[in-house]
This record gives sequence, C-alpha cells and structure tokens, in this order.
Amino acid sequence: MSRAGSSCPGCGSANIERDDLYAQTQLVCVDCGYVVAEGSLNHEPGGGSGTSDVSYRRTTSAAKKPCVNLRKGLQRVTAICRILRVTREVEDLSQTYYTRAYQHENFLNVSLEKKEVLAACSVLVSCRLHDWPITLTTISCLLDADPAAVGAVFKEMVSVLNISVPVFSITDVIEAHSQEYKISSQHVPEELAEDYRALTKRAVALVELAADAWIVSGRKHIPIMMAAIYLAWQSLKPIKQRLKFTLDKFCQIAKVNKQRPALTRIIEMKEMLCKLGKEIPWVTEAVNPSNVVQLMEDILKHRYALLRRAMRTQKALLEEEQDSGDDSVTEETAPVKIPELTEHTQSTSSGQQCEQNTERANVLGTVPELHSNTQENQDPAPNWGKRLLFAPPCVIHAKIRRVERTELKDVTGDEEISDSEIDSYIRTPREAREFALAQKTLSSSEK
Repeated sequence: MSRAGSSCPGCGSANIERDDLYAQTQLVCVDCGYVVAEGSLNHEPGGGSGTSDVSYRRTTSAAKKPCVNLRKGLQRVTAICRILRVTREVEDLSQTYYTRAYQHENFLNVSLEKKEVLAACSVLVSCRLHDWPITLTTISCLLDADPAAVGAVFKEMVSVLNISVPVFSITDVIEAHSQEYKISSQHVPEELAEDYRALTKRAVALVELAADAWIVSGRKHIPIMMAAIYLAWQSLKPIKQRLKFTLDKFCQIAKVNKQRPALTRIIEMKEMLCKLGKEIPWVTEAVNPSNVVQLMEDILKHRYALLRRAMRTQKALLEEEQDSGDDSVTEETAPVKIPELTEHTQSTSSGQQCEQNTERANVLGTVPELHSNTQENQDPAPNWGKRLLFAPPCVIHAKIRRVERTELKDVTGDEEISDSEIDSYIRTPREAREFALAQKTLSSSEK
C-alpha cells in the first residue's frame, strides 16, 4: 500500500506501506526496509504531535476511583438493602442518593458516624419513594443509633437534595407488619386463620386507642404492633382455642420473632381496655384482663363515648376523696386555742395586754410553721399520675430520686439553741401556755 507524496530517503522508492506489527503504526519502505515515519510517544490529545510533556492522568484516560469511605458507604447501603429485602430498583436508587449526598458540600467534612447514618437515610428515602413503609425507628434499630440523630440527618439530606418524600400513616405501617405473620388459611388451620385486612383494621383501632391512653408515647413501635396484632387476632374470633394461645405460641405459628417488650404492652393494653369495659352499660359481670378480650369489639366501636364516661367517673371519685378528706379534721390540723391565756389577758392593764397580745401572736404564728415542717418531714405525696385515668409512662413509673442527707454532727449539749428552734418544739396548747407564762415571768424578773 503506497502513500502518495512520500518517498524513501534511503533508496528514493515510492513503495511505502504501513507496518502494524507493533502497537504504534509505522511507514516502512518495501524495497530497502527504511522506516519513513514512526509514531510519536508524546501525542497530544488533539491528534497532533509535539515535544511537550503530557501528564499521566491525561494519557491513561482512566476514570477517577471513589475514595475508601465512599466505597464502604456503598457497601453499607447494599447490606441494609439486603437485610430489608428490598428490590433491585430500591437498592440502585439508594446508592445513587448516597453518592450524591456524600459528594455534597454539607456532608464532606462530617464524622464517620454521620456518614453511616447517611447511608441508612438513603435507603429510607428510596424505600418511601417506592411505597415501602419503613419507619425511622426501624432504620435506627438496624444501625443501633439514636433516632433523633437519624431524623436530623434525614431532614438535612431531604432538604439538600430537594427530594419530596411521601409520608406514611400508621395504617400503612401496621398493614405491612401484619403481612409478615403467616396466619392465613394456607399456613394454619381454619379456626386459627385470619385475613390480614381485618387484622389490620382491628389492630389500627387498638393502637389509636392506646395512643390516647399514653401507652404509645416514648415506646418502640414493633412491640406495640405485635401486641396489638396478637390481641386483635384473639378478639376477632374469641374462642377458647385462641384465648389459650400465649404470645410465644402465637409467634411460633405466625413464624415471627417474639419481642420481649410486647408482653408488657399487652398487659398495659388490657388494663386500658378494662377501665373502658367497666363503663359499658349492658355488661353486668366484672370486667378483668381474662375476659376483656371478648368485649374488645364493643370497646373499640364506642371508644370515644366510653372514654368520656370513664373520665367523668374518675373525676367524681377524686371529688369524693377530696370532700371526705376535708371533713376529717384531725387534732394536729385543728386551730390551736389558748383559753387560759385569753382569760388572763382580760384582767391585766393595757400595757401588759399589748405585750401579751404580741406574745400570743408569736405563739399562734409558730403553729402553722410547725405544721408545715411536719409535712416536709413526712413522706412525699403519692404520684399524681396514679390518680388520673391515663397518664404518660414516665409519670406513672417515675424514678425515685435520691435525697442527699446532711452529715450528722455529734451533739455535746453545749450548743446554742435559737428562739426559732425553741418554737419548733411547741406541739400542744398546754406547752404553748407554759411557754407564754415562762416568757412573762422572765420579762417581769428582768424589770
């Protein structure tokens, strides 16, 4: 293959061909083998040749590899997606959002813990965009992180990337959770089978009532949903076979892992139902936790009316306790009367009467202080949350704070006693009279 316009400098022949033996193409003379033109090692990107140096990055044309933390974050996103068993589309979208958020300026100079939370938030955003009802608490449990920290990163990520994330209701979450229970007619016998739609409807109503009774506040949602589904399953067909099933056996036939706090939530929900079940007019037998499941349908159907009736009943009981407490006046709380001191003051002069009136005022003024001091030394008042129909768990089960006690000093008997301390020892009218007479005697002797 000859090339026009070129000839061999050695022999002058025009029979020149391209030699593709090596990596770079060369023009070689066929007659004498002279290399007419040779490819240059420093070709410029535009195709021309020159003598300038070319950087390694421009010659290799290789893509920039992600950093180590970004690769670890993408692996963490994949692990979370595999745990939640999401689709491939959700996993790819999660990796895309994580890469975008990781390279944003708001998440460049942050801690590694925040980058770990960012991976979970990317999965949470992708799941919600594909109608997967994953809650913030679920993601926090997977990471063993603080839900408040996860929520803060989630809000920042949504605002930075300008993503509109749909909000799910409690019905969607409970419906997705109830589908994990294998209690359909294909898995269990007919007397134990239940449709997940009816189970979801009953469980949602029970959770809403539990929220009104402060049972849901501050608690993890999975044990609450498990307790609600278990009680809903028993109440839909309250036969003996279902009522005998414990939570352990129910989780075994439903093929789910039992949550230990669910037992406590079941006890609290039954107590709540008992308080409302007692207000049903047509129920004549005593309502207790063993038979309240059979009344659950009526309680949930008329829960708002029963709540109002129960609140009025509780208010009436408190008023009766207050009235009975006001009528029972003890000797300690009764006003102190000093008739001897009054009779003695009538037969004295006006100057002495003024002094005795002052002394009497001082004596009577010490009695309320004495009563207040005795109240402070007594045990503290009972928890006010236990007097209400429903109260938050932190109020009912309040932690007892330790009272720091002052160090006791050795008493030698030579310590000075102040007048206020002497007044604190006055407890009976007789002691008050004797103290007033002693004060009078001392004042007359000094004169």
